[in-house]
Amino acid sequence: MSGTQNYINHVALVLDASSSMAHLSGKVIEVADEQIAYLARRSRELDQETRVTVYVFASEVECVVYDKDVLRMPSLRQLYRVGGMTALLAATLKSQRELAQTAQLYGDHSFLTFVLTDGQENASHHCPDAPAGNPRALVASVARMIETQQDNWTLALLVPDQMGKREAMRCGFPKDNVAVWDATSTQGLEEAGQVIQQATEKFMVGRTQGIRGSRAVFSTGADAVNENTIKAAGLAPVDPSEYRLIPVSRDAGIRDWVVESGHTYRTGGAFYQLSKSEKVQARKRIAVLEKKTDRVFTGPEARALLGLPDVEVRVRPDHNDDFTIFVQSTSVNRKLVPNTRLLLML
Repeated sequence: MSGTQNYINHVALVLDASSSMAHLSGKVIEVADEQIAYLARRSRELDQETRVTVYVFASEVECVVYDKDVLRMPSLRQLYRVGGMTALLAATLKSQRELAQTAQLYGDHSFLTFVLTDGQENASHHCPDAPAGNPRALVASVARMIETQQDNWTLALLVPDQMGKREAMRCGFPKDNVAVWDATSTQGLEEAGQVIQQATEKFMVGRTQGIRGSRAVFSTGADAVNENTIKAAGLAPVDPSEYRLIPVSRDAGIRDWVVESGHTYRTGGAFYQLSKSEKVQARKRIAVLEKKTDRVFTGPEARALLGLPDVEVRVRPDHNDDFTIFVQSTSVNRKLVPNTRLLLML
C-alpha cells in the first residue's frame, strides 16, 4: 500500500569557531538555539520532520550533533567553543560528504546547509578533513562537489564582506546562496540569524509546493520567480477581466492616478510596481506579472513564491527579464514612480 511520502528535512549549521569569533560566541549560541526553536515550531505547523546536524570548525572540523530530531535538540551552550584558524573549505566538504551518507529511504528527503564564517579560508590545506594538495585543488574539490549535488541539496554560505562573496562564487557557490553579514557586532549576527530564518521559511514552504532544493535561497526579489517556481507554487493566473495595467507617466498619488485614469479607487485594490528596495508588511498582498503575456498571479502563494515570511521584510526589486513584482498599497497617497505601471484589481 502506498501512502503520502513524509517530508524529511536535514538541516545543518556549520559554524565558524575560529579565535576571531570569540567576541560573538555567546551570540552564536543564542542565534543557533533560536533557529532550532524556530525549526521545531515550523516543523510541527507544516507537518514536516526536521533533523538537525551541527558542525563547528576552526583549525579542524568537528561534528557536535548529527541528524538529531529537532524536537529533541540540546542547546549548543556546551558544544560551541572558539579557538584556532579557519578551515572553511574543509568544513564545507566534510559536512556535505558526511550528510550524503544519511539514509534517504521512505520519504521525500531534502538537505539544507548554512555555513557561517567571519573570515577567509586559511587552514583547510593542513586539515585532515580536506583532500591533500594545494589550496587551488581544494577550491576545485568544493566547486566539483557543489556542481554534482542532486536537486534536493541546498548549500548556503554567510560571509563577512564582498571579497568573501567573490571567493565563495569562485568555489562554485551560486550567487544567491551567498549572503554578506556584519561580523563586527552582535547586532550583525542577530540580523544574520534573521536572514537564515527567512531563507529557511522559504525552503520549508517551498517543500510543501514540490520544490526540493534552491540555488537562490537568499533571494527575496524578482529573481526568485520563474516559470518553474510559479508552477511549483500552484499559482493560477488571475482572469484578465479582473484587472487593468495602467502606465504611470508622471509623479502622482496612487488614488489620484486611478481616478485620473477613469477608474474608481478602492483601498487595497491598487498595486504599485516595486522599483526600489523597501520593507513589505506581513499583511500586504503581492502580485507577480509575467512580462511577455501580462498574466498576473496573486494570492498567498505569490508571497511564498518570493520567499517572504509572514513578518515585515525588506524586498529588493532585482531585475528579472521575465517577471515584475507589484505590492498592494493601502495608502491613498502612495507616490507612484514614472515609467512604471499600476496594477488595478477591478
